[in-house]
Amino acid sequence: MIMVVTPSSTNSLLMVASRLVPKNSMSISHTICQLIRRSSYSTDPSALLLQKNLIQKNNSLYNYGVATVRCTIFDDKGNIDVTAEELKREDIVSKYGVLPRDLRKIEKSKKYDLVSSLSVRKNSIILNLLNIRSVIQANKVILFDSVSAGISLDSKAHKDFVNDLRIRLSRDFQTDSLVADNLPYEFRALEAMFISTISNLASEMKVLITVSEGILQDLEYNITKDKLKFLLQQNKKLTVFHRKVLLVRTMIDELLEQDEELCAMYLTDKKDGLLRHEDNHTEIEMLLETYYTHIDEIVQKAGSLISDIKTTEEIINIILDSNRNRLMLLGIQFSIGLLSLGGIIFFGSLYGMNVENFIEETKYGFSLITLISIISTYVLFKHQMKRLNNLQKMSLTETKRKRKLK
Repeated sequence: MIMVVTPSSTNSLLMVASRLVPKNSMSISHTICQLIRRSSYSTDPSALLLQKNLIQKNNSLYNYGVATVRCTIFDDKGNIDVTAEELKREDIVSKYGVLPRDLRKIEKSKKYDLVSSLSVRKNSIILNLLNIRSVIQANKVILFDSVSAGISLDSKAHKDFVNDLRIRLSRDFQTDSLVADNLPYEFRALEAMFISTISNLASEMKVLITVSEGILQDLEYNITKDKLKFLLQQNKKLTVFHRKVLLVRTMIDELLEQDEELCAMYLTDKKDGLLRHEDNHTEIEMLLETYYTHIDEIVQKAGSLISDIKTTEEIINIILDSNRNRLMLLGIQFSIGLLSLGGIIFFGSLYGMNVENFIEETKYGFSLITLISIISTYVLFKHQMKRLNNLQKMSLTETKRKRKLK
């Protein structure tokens, strides 16, 4: 069969070619577009085959349209349709209505991506919450596996999260009188993800508090180089953790300020064709405020622990400065002692000169010279020590004098 390429189909091909090639490869995109234009008005099968091969080669070159994404999919009853399987990007986009830009945004999230985000689309909620990356719809949840984020699929935390999500999405959970909260499908999915995130953050915070308090108690009795190095490493971990939790709190806080976004999160109502007023978002607002409180508590604990570590570091610096000043003072005292001892040597050298001074002939000459040397040495030593003591108190004295003058 021979396909006839019309101008409208040519424009479509040109748009596809320009979108498939990244911005930093405009020369390749220009070349492909020129080849498509040249062969657009030809019915030669070789020209049509050239167009197809160019687009397929370009897709494979930049990993568009052929790469797969590992994900787990839950249906409206909480059952798992797909369990950690590799699905093509194009299948996810066409079958589940996920926008390509949202899929790229999720895939770009890496292990050390601390920025959390929640984006509301027409029929879905895109959630990137630390190690959880998912697309939530009114009757389906696509959970992208977080192997690239350092979370093993066989870990207990991941299994517990998947099991809790499955239970909360099931109809049995919704009809249970003990736990019934009449939340729609998408909010129950969000709740499970927030619970898992807060649980992981609380566990990580508990470990950091235990280790940090232990090293702070050890430093009260003995300050060593290894302990100070370990305290520095622990402070860096706490700073990263605090920044991570703070970004989650900021995300929820900004979301609570946007009434339109909160109303747009009611995907079930939009699916059923129900219109919701802009101020009518009590359920999702209460849900977010509840977990905002938990996140804020973790932020305050982390900030308090960082403040304790900084206070300890300041005290340690004061102690080290004091010890350094004592060593310097001891060196100055030795220098003053040597200077005073030089006075005795000076008088002794005068007495021992080969010059007639008639002191040797006197009966008390040696005793007199010795006494004068000792007295002068003592006076010199006391005078220098007094000046040293005054120098130590000089800053406080000057401060008081300045205050009195003011």
